[in-house]
Amino acid sequence: MIKLNFHLSTMALIVAFIMIPFLASAQKKNVVSTHRVFPKIDKVMEFEKALAAHAQKYHTGDVAWRVFEIQSGPDFGAFHITEGPTSWEGFDSRGNLGEEHTMDWNKNVCAYLTDRQSAGYAVYEDSLSTVAMGDHADKINITHLYPKMGKGPKVREMIKKLRKSWMASGSTVAVYTSNSSGSAQYTIVTRYKQGLKEKAEGFRKPFKETYEGVNGEDSYTLFMEDLSEYVDKTWSELLFLRPELGSK
Repeated sequence: MIKLNFHLSTMALIVAFIMIPFLASAQKKNVVSTHRVFPKIDKVMEFEKALAAHAQKYHTGDVAWRVFEIQSGPDFGAFHITEGPTSWEGFDSRGNLGEEHTMDWNKNVCAYLTDRQSAGYAVYEDSLSTVAMGDHADKINITHLYPKMGKGPKVREMIKKLRKSWMASGSTVAVYTSNSSGSAQYTIVTRYKQGLKEKAEGFRKPFKETYEGVNGEDSYTLFMEDLSEYVDKTWSELLFLRPELGSK
């Protein structure tokens, strides 16, 4: 019996070692890339046509695109392109999608763009979110939250408390952290599953009331103090999905 158990343990160890490469390759698909482009004011219609044709020809599967038009804030008029989700390994093998793809983008889409643009990578944070990564909405609010130097962990704890209030109010919020994309940032995406009426006064209880209901009396005052102490800056914007411009 001892000999049999030894053989079984040995076999289990061998199987475990064999599986290591497969486990390593099965990375989470929780990374998205974003690209913001600004079309020339007098070429928006031409840009939209070229963008739709490009997305629907070259961007499917892990490189599928969701395209939003930015409705407010400093980037008003820009288009926010989200690719993924995929894994970091997926980005390793992505490449530039081929010469034909790159030529189409450079020749047929870029002709209608200004020089202004931005791009980045972000990782979905399941433990900070109240909605699954793929549970999308057509209208969203993005709040960009920039921790002060060395205060990222403090801001993370703040968001954990915010999550409790989001859950209590039924708000659908996805949280991402930036990665290799400029200043450290938490991106808080409120997905208006029921439309913009969710923003209306009275649709939900006042934020302070809900927050203190789950985090304790006077916790809102502490939250505001922490916001001032640990956050460098924050700003928000409203975006609407343009499904006809993205992948099919």
